[in-house]
Amino acid sequence: MKSKALHGMLGLAMGTACAASVAAQTDVDRTALPLQEPARPKVTELDVRNATPPARFDVKAPAGAPNVLIVLVDDLGFAGTSAYGGPIATPTFDRLAGQGLIYNNFHTTAVSSPTRAALKSGRNHHVNNMGAIIEMGTQFPGNTGQIPNDVAPLAEILRLNGYSTGAFGKWHETAAWEASIAGPFDRWPTHQGFDKFYGFLGGETNQWAPFIYDGVHPVELPDDPNYHFMTDMTDQTVAWIRHQKALTPDKPFFAYFAPGAVHAPHHVPQEWIARQKGKFDQGWDALRKQILARQIKLGIVPKGTKLAPKPEAIPNWDSLSADEKRLFTRQAEVFAAFLEMTDHEIGRVIEAIEKTGQFDNTLIFLVYGDNGASAEGGRSGMFSEMTYFNGVQEKVEDMLKLVDQWGGPETYPHMAAGWAVMLDTPYQWTKQVASDPGGTKVGTVIHWPKGIKARGEVRSQFHHVIDVAPTILEAAGLPQPKTVNGTLQRPMDGVSMAYTFDDAKAKERHATQYFEMFGNRAIYHEGWFARTIHRAPWEAKPRRPLAEDIWELYDTRNDFSLVKNLAAKQPQKLAELQALFMQEAEQNQALPIDDRVFERVNAELVGRPDLMAGRTSITLAQGMTGMTENVFLNIKNKSKTITAEVQIPDKGGANGIVIAQGGRFGGWALYVKDGVPGYDYNFLGLSRTTVAGTEKLKSGKATLRFEFAYDGGGMGKGGQGTLYVNDQKVGEGRIERTQPMIFSADETADVGIDLATPVVETIGAEAKSRFTGTIDKVTVEVK
Repeated sequence: MKSKALHGMLGLAMGTACAASVAAQTDVDRTALPLQEPARPKVTELDVRNATPPARFDVKAPAGAPNVLIVLVDDLGFAGTSAYGGPIATPTFDRLAGQGLIYNNFHTTAVSSPTRAALKSGRNHHVNNMGAIIEMGTQFPGNTGQIPNDVAPLAEILRLNGYSTGAFGKWHETAAWEASIAGPFDRWPTHQGFDKFYGFLGGETNQWAPFIYDGVHPVELPDDPNYHFMTDMTDQTVAWIRHQKALTPDKPFFAYFAPGAVHAPHHVPQEWIARQKGKFDQGWDALRKQILARQIKLGIVPKGTKLAPKPEAIPNWDSLSADEKRLFTRQAEVFAAFLEMTDHEIGRVIEAIEKTGQFDNTLIFLVYGDNGASAEGGRSGMFSEMTYFNGVQEKVEDMLKLVDQWGGPETYPHMAAGWAVMLDTPYQWTKQVASDPGGTKVGTVIHWPKGIKARGEVRSQFHHVIDVAPTILEAAGLPQPKTVNGTLQRPMDGVSMAYTFDDAKAKERHATQYFEMFGNRAIYHEGWFARTIHRAPWEAKPRRPLAEDIWELYDTRNDFSLVKNLAAKQPQKLAELQALFMQEAEQNQALPIDDRVFERVNAELVGRPDLMAGRTSITLAQGMTGMTENVFLNIKNKSKTITAEVQIPDKGGANGIVIAQGGRFGGWALYVKDGVPGYDYNFLGLSRTTVAGTEKLKSGKATLRFEFAYDGGGMGKGGQGTLYVNDQKVGEGRIERTQPMIFSADETADVGIDLATPVVETIGAEAKSRFTGTIDKVTVEVK
């Protein structure tokens, strides 16, 4: 009884203290984060029984602050959803569009990392040092790929104001050289404001076999043939939301749900693909016309909107061969299935929020696209996206052999560019083209029953991803902070969209916005839009020098799809806007303009930090895994030697991977198969070369060495491979071609195991590939 009474008194005291702390924070200064704890009171009383405890300092969000969910779909254009007139069913998006607000003039930066950093910070992408994707960072401010401390992300602001925060899916904001176990971890999700992270760090991942992190710890994939990351990340998100509301129902959460879908590779279960059969047989030209008609009927675009012409490089559907049509329709069916599955999984997240009973006070942003649809598949698409990055053109007749497996684990596919143009209807261009709405404008819905009275209405004010963070802060009753973690903050560039919530005709507040990506640049100002097309996504080089670019002028208030170029009629207005672009570019660190693309992948060429800079060797040990190409020794286009000191067990011999880099769609591995050593080179998944011994290794210590003598004479050449055991040659062979640029966007170098997909199919990946002996050390050397 005494114990119960004591617990009761303690609970009463603590409750009183907590209540006092809430009251004490009503006038707290939230412009300096973290919130400053009050000075500790001086205590002179000897006996605690005679003392009164002070109010407990406890950071809480403002009363009534909403939960927040941002959904950011990858690589989906303006016409990607059925609510925006598209041919692919998106019932989750459509339902919330009918209950919320539809924004038909909402823009991104035109590519991934810049959009994500801008959305989370409320600042322009160059201000975030994200002039391009992280893998293309340079030495120039505005383009380093390393987010500075003076643009604190929304998640950190909300976390320091009493929110729970979780990020799930794609990240793509950590500087390339920082994405390893060596850190630093400052720009990993869990140091960018998120309590929880479950996803992948790079720009894309194999949905069947991803390399993912839980926080900063790699996740071992389950031995499940039906595993798919889209479902996995949804399960993780749903569980996290339920935990938050079960344990702290009064604490608001901020969830960032960013699927790798529908970025390539387009991976989706067969049952989803089967539903799409025949839906794209009429081709992209006919579908563009049908989409525009629906957009006009739905009020997504104004009456009288014209269809912008396709780029000249996109063939007319009627000119294609029967084989091309068969392949291209299959590509579209797989993409559509991927999007429908993604929308379904987003629906599961929405359902989880509904079950908490707090759906009405959850502010939801559905941003279906971090840029326009991707035309990076080129004219004919590709069975493996890695061929694009290595300058290899796939042939239709070769891809047709895999048409029935398209979208499955055997492929890493992308679609023909014509489908991207269709998904960006009514516009002309696509992802990467920051100077066209087809590259920047995406389907966007805001849903918040408690805060928005209007239902199913269209809002046409110009807005940009930098407006999301200010909107959320206003909805939560929070100011923009002046300092965060001791760093003076740059004011947000965006404006809150809240003024549009209940006033469809409200005067536009985001009056000016510059755009720039790979030399494609534009300026929006009070309805006017000036732009230049410097380079198309499928073009290897810019069309002309930057100073010689041809600029166009449009009045978007009367020309929704940009089909009436007014440059010749109003040269003074064009000159005025060109000058404004330069002014905005200077203020936002967008100068100098960098129109290089593939050159920027090479860290040495552009001055990007490289952990391996100046090194010709690296020595590794068993268990060192998950090393991306950005943090591993570059063995491409040069001779190399791999030396492994191993111990073979007495019983059963050895089996498994000694060291591997890459996977099914390109890579190499030194291994032991049924006791016999070997080396495999997998050229883009198109051809494989094996150099192997003929006898099993004896028990005890052994030194395996593989030497590759590169032919030279350029990039991607072949060479001679020789395998040694204890300095005795046991095998040799010719490797005719090597990958010049990249093995994989997401697969890694691993010692003692091959994570994700296998380089050597007969050994397999993950636990199946684990080396059964002992690896004392592995040294990789290049010449």
